[in-house]
Amino acid sequence: MSESRWNENSDLVGLIKTLTLPALYFTAQKIVTKMKLKYPFVLIHISTVVFILAESSRPPFACDSSHPLTKSYPFCKPTLPINQRVQDLISRLTLDEKISQLVNSAPPIPRLGIPEYEWWSEALHGVAYFPTLHTGMSLNGTIQSATSFPQVILTAASFDVHLWYRIVGREARAIYNAGQATGMTFWAPNINIFRDPRWGRGQETPGEDPVVTGKYAVSFVRGIQGDTFEGGKLGHHLQASACCKHFTAYDLDNWKGVNRFVFNAKVSLQDLADTYMPPFRSCIEEGKASGIMCAYNRVNGVPNCADYNLLSKTARAQWGFNGYITSDCDAVSIIHEEQGYAKLPEDAVADVLKAGMDVNCGNYLKNYTKSAVVKRQLPISEIDRALHNLFSVRMRLGLFDGNPLQQPFGKIGPDQVCSQEHQNLALEAARNSIVLLKNTYRLLPISKVKTASLAVIGPNANSAKTLLGNYAGPPCKTVTPLQGLQRYVKDITYHPGCNAVNCSYALTDQAVKVAKGAEYVVLVMGLDQTQEREELDRVDLVLSPKQQNLISIVARAAKNPVVLVLLSGGPVDISFAKYDKHIGSILWAGYPGEAGGLALAEIIFGDHNPGGRLPVTWYPQSFVKVPMTDMRMRPEPSSGYPGRTYRFYQGQKVFEFGYGLSYSNYSYEFLTVAQNTVYLNHPVKSPKAELENSNSLKHVPVSEIGTELCTGNGRPEKQLVGFQSVILNAGERADVEFELSPCEHLSTANEDGLMVIEEGSHFLSIEDKESEITVIL
Repeated sequence: MSESRWNENSDLVGLIKTLTLPALYFTAQKIVTKMKLKYPFVLIHISTVVFILAESSRPPFACDSSHPLTKSYPFCKPTLPINQRVQDLISRLTLDEKISQLVNSAPPIPRLGIPEYEWWSEALHGVAYFPTLHTGMSLNGTIQSATSFPQVILTAASFDVHLWYRIVGREARAIYNAGQATGMTFWAPNINIFRDPRWGRGQETPGEDPVVTGKYAVSFVRGIQGDTFEGGKLGHHLQASACCKHFTAYDLDNWKGVNRFVFNAKVSLQDLADTYMPPFRSCIEEGKASGIMCAYNRVNGVPNCADYNLLSKTARAQWGFNGYITSDCDAVSIIHEEQGYAKLPEDAVADVLKAGMDVNCGNYLKNYTKSAVVKRQLPISEIDRALHNLFSVRMRLGLFDGNPLQQPFGKIGPDQVCSQEHQNLALEAARNSIVLLKNTYRLLPISKVKTASLAVIGPNANSAKTLLGNYAGPPCKTVTPLQGLQRYVKDITYHPGCNAVNCSYALTDQAVKVAKGAEYVVLVMGLDQTQEREELDRVDLVLSPKQQNLISIVARAAKNPVVLVLLSGGPVDISFAKYDKHIGSILWAGYPGEAGGLALAEIIFGDHNPGGRLPVTWYPQSFVKVPMTDMRMRPEPSSGYPGRTYRFYQGQKVFEFGYGLSYSNYSYEFLTVAQNTVYLNHPVKSPKAELENSNSLKHVPVSEIGTELCTGNGRPEKQLVGFQSVILNAGERADVEFELSPCEHLSTANEDGLMVIEEGSHFLSIEDKESEITVIL
């Protein structure tokens, strides 16, 4: 027997409706008023895995001390600066050897003792393995699985930056050290804004908010690359390499005949400045990512991978990016073959290399770079520039320093893969992220002691595959919702209800019979990868008609109000369930990973108090009237265009961004706000420094306000400015402090993409509490 208290894991979300101030500090207080429980048992799982690492499975590397020429190569001397080492290496390559290294599957250079290298590996929410694709990670040796954390959209719902930092990291290096990898460059995270709820890949992202997405990027990148949580301690050594993708304005895959390969995203400078670009800037400037992937689509007519302003001027020159830039797979070929932007293959090759791209996922650079050089369309200096970035990253990974097992990350062994610590973390991530959307009559939690029987119904109730989402490898183990619930109730009856999530054939009568025979009913419904995924956007926001009908009929037949669990990546219009009195509780569980079923069971039976918050707006079905191809964020009332995301959308919502319930009663209070009036008195440097017209508020360009003033005031409209996950026991309170800087939090983009600060009254908002702040220019 063990005695425990309710834990309240709720996310403190700060919104500014119109404005705030300089080094603005405020403190919010949270009070939890509920409750205490005794738990009759504790579940303990112990698993043991034995690994045998043979000498033959050592990882591939260059500069092997046994190679007779190693000592004579300056590029093999770790004491020299990386720039000098890379220059020496490039100087030794023939043109054919140079070109061979410009593709993701870079062949070996035997005469220099350099092994093959695979740039493409995936670790979106755990190290992934695709047997049919040639990626850098293999799980078919001593290590045959890896921890499968929840899909990103669900993990984002925890609003916990410390959690985001801890996932994935060490397992990637451990698999390489075990000799089961030919690369350690992982093409994650996906930090595109989840702009449209129909996007099939929205599940891979942290949601619709640029602040959340940026903070996720920073935490994830620091974790996988081996930096500290606070950052700044990375130096030249990389545990593994992260790659922020897809740069930029990529959020459509295949919708009504428009595909990502040919789509031309027409994006205003204003939306680029305050929505699409900020996550990538955070990824580079704060996270120090060593990789970027340029996207398939065009932006305002220019292919992302051929955009010099984007790759070289913005990422490298303005943001200080120091790493490699890869194309998405076959993105170079489509510039000529599908988009028609380049007249010849050699034009496409020259365009991307001159723009600043370094490596091609695909073979276009291997096939056409030499002819581009011969035709004088491409100088060899551009090839050398790309190779400098590529080999610099490989050297930072320690692959040219001799045996990696004797290097800084060499002690990370196979016991780190599927370790109990990581499996516990996967469970923690799922349980802290699941969102309680409805809990009428306080149906949840269900009593563990008094519940005599349970019916579990639905096509997702016992599907291990659905739990994982996309870009997943073989998990350490899986616990489905059915299996998780079976740990709490002995008398359980299960029925799938439908043949699949599309419910083309519903077994309604059988499901009703099962429901009538149980005290409580849990319906596990929703979507899966047949409904939403890469290359498949949705056309509707509702469940299939037969699935919806099944839910309603079973709910009416049950003895008590039912619990509805939704597995999905994108939002679903479940208005029918929200207002159905027979459906007492609704839980959204995303795609919760290998431990998702156990996490759900713990929440349903009260061993964990849900605290997740929605990272996206849940729109009504009527939103599908808006073309997915319309990239505008801001509304246009004159044409009926409602805008997008909680920051701009002017329409009905099923559930709002940041929404989520708890089993506890809690409240927020402002304890202090350091300054309620902000004065931006600054010397006007030019006629453009102060902008004013009859149709807009007086405002000042951020670029014209010096650093000193920018640390002392600011402005957003309705926009997230800070969040922190707080865990409290019943009756406990905590003080949480947020610091707002004006240039970061109080500025917005004007139509020219210029960040400006406007004067006026603005309101700092937490839940239903507001504090007014006035900005005076």
